Amino acid sequence: MPSLISAPASPVDRGVSGPVRRQARLTAGLVATVIFLTAIAPLATDMYVPAFPRVAGDLSATATQVQLTLTTFFVGMALGQLIGGPVSDQHGRRRLLIASIVVMTAASIVCALTPSIAVMMAGRFLQGFAGGWAMVIGRAVIVDLARGARLVRILNVIAAVGGIAPIVGPLLGAVILQLSHWRMSFWAVAAMGVAMTLAVLAAVPETLPVEHRHGGGLRAFMTNGRHVLRQRRYIGYVLVSGSAMGAVFAYVATSAFVLQSMNGMSPVAYSADFAANAAGMTIAALIAARLAGRVATRKVIAAGQVAALLAGVAMLAGALWWDTPLPLAILCFAVLMTAQGLIGPNGGALASAEVPEHPGTGSAVLGFVQWTAAGVIAPIAGLGGEHTAVPMALLMITCVALSMVGLLILARPAKTSPAPTGAVG
Repeated sequence: MPSLISAPASPVDRGVSGPVRRQARLTAGLVATVIFLTAIAPLATDMYVPAFPRVAGDLSATATQVQLTLTTFFVGMALGQLIGGPVSDQHGRRRLLIASIVVMTAASIVCALTPSIAVMMAGRFLQGFAGGWAMVIGRAVIVDLARGARLVRILNVIAAVGGIAPIVGPLLGAVILQLSHWRMSFWAVAAMGVAMTLAVLAAVPETLPVEHRHGGGLRAFMTNGRHVLRQRRYIGYVLVSGSAMGAVFAYVATSAFVLQSMNGMSPVAYSADFAANAAGMTIAALIAARLAGRVATRKVIAAGQVAALLAGVAMLAGALWWDTPLPLAILCFAVLMTAQGLIGPNGGALASAEVPEHPGTGSAVLGFVQWTAAGVIAPIAGLGGEHTAVPMALLMITCVALSMVGLLILARPAKTSPAPTGAVG
């Protein structure tokens, strides 16, 4: 990692008084803190997914209502990223990042104390909103300081190392279920929020100098938004990454029911399988990081798309004709999740590379699309109830197909323009 982050960036104000100016650098501590920030979403969902059946029982809720707590979280994430990115382009990164983590921590406490499914949904929305705000600013910090193949490598490393969270999350959630109550998972997220705040205070400087900030207000946001949305290749890569996110959360929302309710897996066995799939995604993202600058990133994405499409077709066949046997479900889920390590981070990195002049707005639109896809797809995946995987399989196929449209049609290379030196697409 040090070889990826050693180069200095533009001088910025670290937020201290006086005329002293320092250079913001992609230090190991800064990257590690951004990795920690990316853990917000998986920790806030994966620690809690194994407890879905118990949450439903304790709060007198249906399976669909419990899945809707994922939806409210994802909607909050989407709106938080849409607003947080442009606002940070106007006011800077550091102070807004700290404030968002504090709010996320408070919302986690609300979820831990919830008396009803309605309060849980509200708390999850606020948790997602603040978490999305923090995640988009963390990503913008990286885009402030890196470009080209280096940006792709760093974002893949962040995605790969950040994959520890979805590995640890369900395992920790299962342990909590065995030793305590599902509410403890939210207390754990709150404690991690405190740790995140301290990490930002220690390791993240202000990376957007005052002279590089954009004017504020709705008009400026609309102007910046129109600029990034006019970039055809940016839109294509956003579709690549957003569709990949949709496929992932179709899995997150339904895998507990497919493997536990339909096939009799225990919560511990399910959590171990969930962690193994997250490990596959992490390894794939690390491989993608090593390939950046050596193999065209578009080819890496295409390989992941083909693998994910085959997994979706196999899952649909199994659901229609063989009642989704356990070995087939495990294999298809493993291939699907591993493929996302090749698709999602690379698609997001190439999207950011298309709009370097508006990193906050570009990250905000990307995050909004990703988490809107997650929020819409999660409840749709559960429409068939607890005893069929057909909706989930159809969503897998649809998401991969949309991702391919984004890569092959919208983000196709311009025929008349030669690739710039160091191009990663």
